[in-house]
Amino acid sequence: MAEDSDLEKTEQASPKRLETAREDGDVPRSRELATVTVLFAAGLSFWMMGGHLNSALKTSMQQGLSFNRAEVYDPAKLFMKVSDIILNLLIDFAPFALVILVVAIASPALIGGWVMSGKALAPQFNRLNPAKGLGNMFSKNSVVELVKSIAKALLVSTVAYMVVSSEMEPMLLLSTFPIATGVSQTGQLLLTGFLSVVGALVIIAAIDVPFQLYQYANKLKMTKEEVRKEAKESDGNPEIKARVRQLQREMARRRMMSEVPKADVVITNPTHYAVAIQYQEHGNRAPVVIAKGADATALKIREIAKEHNIVTLEAPKLARAIYAHTELNAEIPETLYTAVAEVLAYVFQLRTFNKEGGFRPDVPKALPVPDELDPHSLLPAPYTLTDEEVFAS
Repeated sequence: MAEDSDLEKTEQASPKRLETAREDGDVPRSRELATVTVLFAAGLSFWMMGGHLNSALKTSMQQGLSFNRAEVYDPAKLFMKVSDIILNLLIDFAPFALVILVVAIASPALIGGWVMSGKALAPQFNRLNPAKGLGNMFSKNSVVELVKSIAKALLVSTVAYMVVSSEMEPMLLLSTFPIATGVSQTGQLLLTGFLSVVGALVIIAAIDVPFQLYQYANKLKMTKEEVRKEAKESDGNPEIKARVRQLQREMARRRMMSEVPKADVVITNPTHYAVAIQYQEHGNRAPVVIAKGADATALKIREIAKEHNIVTLEAPKLARAIYAHTELNAEIPETLYTAVAEVLAYVFQLRTFNKEGGFRPDVPKALPVPDELDPHSLLPAPYTLTDEEVFAS
């Protein structure tokens, strides 16, 4: 049962799935909304520009029915006259056509937005499958489209009948009006009927838009298994991520080890921990930890310190406190200033002794390290912190 539930599309589409669908040119669209928008724009444009367009048609008709003797007997002149009439008509109707063109291009973007995808134009030969074609004829989507078509036909017929019935008397009186008045009244009646029918189609569009959005969201729903797979792909393979983290830790260790020769002193546990301290009198205001490690890393730090004649001092409690409470390339805590100052004083005195001789300085004992900074005073023994704390990504 659990496997069956994992295969059911019960989860909403993820942002990645929506983006992939958009890249493939698959976005919600409503043909009803686009159709109504274009028709409504055409009706309003004609209502606003009707006088100008009527005048242009009247002028063109007058010019087309008027000929002089030269035009009748010279086909070239007649052709030029007809060309001028057609060109003037195109210029007069250009604004009207431009409005319809802009609306036709923009209306599909009312839901789904603009999409530029070449994948939608690629040939799909599976559409040539007759069996699949027959299946699409009796699919749920085909039934919905059939219902919408029937509803549109009934609605348009009803509205058209109501408009004609309400305007029957003015229509019968048109023959009694002068030609100019009759033509004007006819245009008004046609425009009224057109806008009424388009207004009725708005009802279909208002129903179709939410339905298309619902159908689109339902089509892109995901199974729980797809959600898990996508999350895994997005986050990356755990084994690869673990390997990357391991490589990052190794690179960090190598960089850290290259800093050990710059240390003034290496403080050890003596075996579990090692921290390398550097103090620049005109640099940081306090000593800085430039390397630290536990177990194998601590051993490597001690080896490098020995190779470069770096002073190594056994101070277990201080080494553990610095390791636990100081990040790499960070200054030591203020509560450890006194203890580290004693260590550095010993180191500088030892350098002077090695160069000039004299009295050998005593190794500092009982360094003042607060118990709350020592991990071993808070954790049951045996316990050893790992280098993961230092190199965690």
